Amino acid sequence: MAPLSRNLALAFLCLLLSFVCFSNAQLSANFYGTSCRNLQTIVSNVMRQAVNREARLGASILRLFFHDCFVNGCDASILLDDTTTFTGEKNANPNRNSARGYEVIDTIKTQVEAACPNVVSCADILALAARQGTVLLGGPTWAVPLGRRDARTASQSAANTQIPGPTSSLSTLISMFSAKGLNARDMTALSGSHTIGQARCTTFRNRIYNDTNIDSQFATTRRATCPASGGDANLAPLDIQTPNQFDNDYYQNLVVRRGLLHSDQELFNGGSQDALVRSYSTNDAAFRSDFAAAMVKMGNISPLTGTNGEIRRNCKAIN
Repeated sequence: MAPLSRNLALAFLCLLLSFVCFSNAQLSANFYGTSCRNLQTIVSNVMRQAVNREARLGASILRLFFHDCFVNGCDASILLDDTTTFTGEKNANPNRNSARGYEVIDTIKTQVEAACPNVVSCADILALAARQGTVLLGGPTWAVPLGRRDARTASQSAANTQIPGPTSSLSTLISMFSAKGLNARDMTALSGSHTIGQARCTTFRNRIYNDTNIDSQFATTRRATCPASGGDANLAPLDIQTPNQFDNDYYQNLVVRRGLLHSDQELFNGGSQDALVRSYSTNDAAFRSDFAAAMVKMGNISPLTGTNGEIRRNCKAIN
């Protein structure tokens, strides 16, 4: 290669690398390393107390983070209360009467503000709490990139249309995750979060009474507490085997047609994700590794950084 061409190639490579580094440098696991040294300890302590009180809260806060990230990015918009002049996301269809754990995030925020006032965003607190809830229930850990700022806006309409629902088809799930920069493998790994937590009867009634790709004994068991009409709020574990333990039993359930939600069983129903589900069902380590990587990827959806957004003093309200 001629010297001029080589120099031009090197210059282009340096420019490309600097762009990549710059675009990835917005968030950093060390973001609060000097400005709020006790952040991780505070989050860990509050989450441990919450999960000890009610194991389901680990799953609830993981779901809060997912529902936050899928609406205009991971910006804590889901935490904002409605007011007479502001409509938030708490009463959107996917969140109303089901999203929970807000009070745990508020407790963490109060303690963090006492230690490091006006430094740590609610968006980052939610990201850390989701990771900690997973770990406390036996799941994998991962380094959480930090440096997000909090939104001054929310979108109930986007929450109603951009969060995948319990009746979604496989093609819908793949396209909705793809719209957020997550591929089909990410989607199948993140769906494994349903190894913990509970679902309301209204979200799986149609499956247990009308779907045909369901184990008959499993359907009978679930019908006992989810009648054909009424009892909408009655709960059932998403993973019938170990509902409070983060493991790969969720995928084992899918292989034997014991997925609770229609959208769960869509991952193993003669489609493109069958092989991966079967792999995760026998390889817990592969699932954990892919789940952790996908959580980092999801946490990087459209963060507000720099001077965008704000650091809320109270997670429920814009400053």
